[in-house]
Amino acid sequence: MGPFKGFLAALVWLTAISLPSTPVAAEDGRLYFLVRHAEKVLQGDDPLLSPAGKLRAAALSSLLADTGIEGIHSTDFNRTRNTVAPLAQRLGLAVELYDPARPENLLADLRKTGGRQLVVGHSNTVPDLVRRLGGDGGPAIDEAREYDRLYLVAVDGNGVVTTVLLRYGTPFNP
Repeated sequence: MGPFKGFLAALVWLTAISLPSTPVAAEDGRLYFLVRHAEKVLQGDDPLLSPAGKLRAAALSSLLADTGIEGIHSTDFNRTRNTVAPLAQRLGLAVELYDPARPENLLADLRKTGGRQLVVGHSNTVPDLVRRLGGDGGPAIDEAREYDRLYLVAVDGNGVVTTVLLRYGTPFNP
């Protein structure tokens, strides 16, 4: 990587880490952070995070540490729980488990709780959750190699929804 690419990468990283702490939702609104689990090992019914996934989980923890997250929600799989574990430990929050087959239960809980909430899910559930919150889920997530989407869905006091899509962590190409 040449000096310009290194500078550009550092600039993008610094910009990205400062964005989530920017007030996006009104004081009486809600702010949801949604991510897919980090990279997983490719064997087993309930795989763990790969070394790259562990690095991405650490990056997520660093990125969201100062965003005022009040609740963390995860499906009951190793890869999702381990993606948010560093942040949960850092913030002293328990991870609330939800059933990805029953998104309406999670959404009701999120709407009732309000505040700033982090949800970790899967390539086939996260864009749908964003849409169900009123946001723009974008195109389907590339199952094989896309682990870096971080959605911010802000709902202001009047119900106006704004979606911001960020990328976080280091891109890992297989």
